[in-house]
Amino acid sequence: MKILHISAECYPVAKSGGLGDVAGALPKYLNLSGQEASVVMPYYSNEWLADAETEPIYQGEAPFAGNWFQFSVHRLVSPSLGFELYLVSIPGRFDRPGVYIDPWSGHPYWDEKERFFSFQIAVLEWLTQSGSLPDVVHCHDHHTGLVPFMMNQCFRYEVLSTTPSVITIHNGEYQGRYDIGSYSILPAFNLEKIGLLDWDGALNSLAAGIKSAWRVTTVSEGYMEELLDHCHGLEFLLRHEKEKTAGILNGIDSDVWDPATDSMLEKNYKASTLKSGKKANKKALCKQFDLDEKKPLFAFIGRLVREKAADMLPNLIRECNEKGVEACFLVLGTGDPALHDLFSKLKSSHVGYFDARLEYNEKLAHLIYAGSDFLLMPSRVEPCGLNQLYSMRYGTIPLVRKTGGLADTVKDISEKDGYGLVFGPFDQSAAFEALKRGVELFSEKQFFDKTRRYIMELDFSWQSAAGKYVELYESLKS
Repeated sequence: MKILHISAECYPVAKSGGLGDVAGALPKYLNLSGQEASVVMPYYSNEWLADAETEPIYQGEAPFAGNWFQFSVHRLVSPSLGFELYLVSIPGRFDRPGVYIDPWSGHPYWDEKERFFSFQIAVLEWLTQSGSLPDVVHCHDHHTGLVPFMMNQCFRYEVLSTTPSVITIHNGEYQGRYDIGSYSILPAFNLEKIGLLDWDGALNSLAAGIKSAWRVTTVSEGYMEELLDHCHGLEFLLRHEKEKTAGILNGIDSDVWDPATDSMLEKNYKASTLKSGKKANKKALCKQFDLDEKKPLFAFIGRLVREKAADMLPNLIRECNEKGVEACFLVLGTGDPALHDLFSKLKSSHVGYFDARLEYNEKLAHLIYAGSDFLLMPSRVEPCGLNQLYSMRYGTIPLVRKTGGLADTVKDISEKDGYGLVFGPFDQSAAFEALKRGVELFSEKQFFDKTRRYIMELDFSWQSAAGKYVELYESLKS
């Protein structure tokens, strides 16, 4: 079965968050299960692609707001990713380094609508002209949410109207809302169907995908249930479309995320050599940031945005310091410029207790997973969460809020066979109490090491999740 994934991100080519990890792993494991999966994404002007080898395979033009734009499609020749990767080049739209945000200004690109509308149109133009149609088109998030609508409704793409489409919601907070007049950008369709684009008086890309796709998935069962109650205005729509929804928990690429072979670590290790391996990586990490390796190290890796609760961290760290909590803290990430400023000031006032690297740094992220004792994920919203899965693979205990995929994957140590630190209500005091429990756990060396070995053996690989997606795809053929 030929499955084409359409995504704005794909690890290791371009990644902003969990979407990139999924798009870079699920197709690989689908192929290992005997399917023929590939990915198409924008051709960004970043360092990774500058070092890669690509070849042009298609050049054409596509309609856009009554005019036409030129585009080309390229195939990645090397390095091999375990699946075919196609890159859509649109002059003036994606020949920039950032996926969504200008790395120089820290602000989103002004022409998000034009960028991702043109990308989706170009993909469908290429598919209809290439003569080789997929069996299933799998879209990811609002950046590709108009694809199922255009497949079903745009006259130019009528040949795709019987091709099954799936859309996965990785984060329901981002919906691609634009003024309703934006429909005129799209290729011609029956205007009686404009209601499929409309939600609450705006063109809503994610809503259009939910209405038009054959199936709708989310990245965990828990997140699917949460969206039915709260999805920033789309909960009624999701409840209406509930019969075609499913929650499938993400996995992790156990080849990439393997402390026994990870070339980005100071020292490789497995469960049987956990103590020496973790010690060596923590020593290297603490030396780099001038932190005390004898104290428990709590780390945060991710986007510095509200839904990740990054705004809670400065006050939480200050409270720990003021109340004499013997620990160290480290933050890696980029996001809200105001939070950058807060963390920069916190670094200056809490030298030796807290440090931060305000950037995207994949190599450092791997070392932090290996060298930290605990991973902080106090998220307001966490559809699935992959960081807690990476941390457990590396023997780092997750400290999480009970929400979405975090609730599905982390069981508190107070429960039978528990292995993580979980708090429920979203407030600083609850996070502080969980953090104190982490410090206590760190002091109970035998139980601490037993827990770390246990979580390294948990299986959160993609094999199981890929199998569930294959079942879903197969059901669309009948």
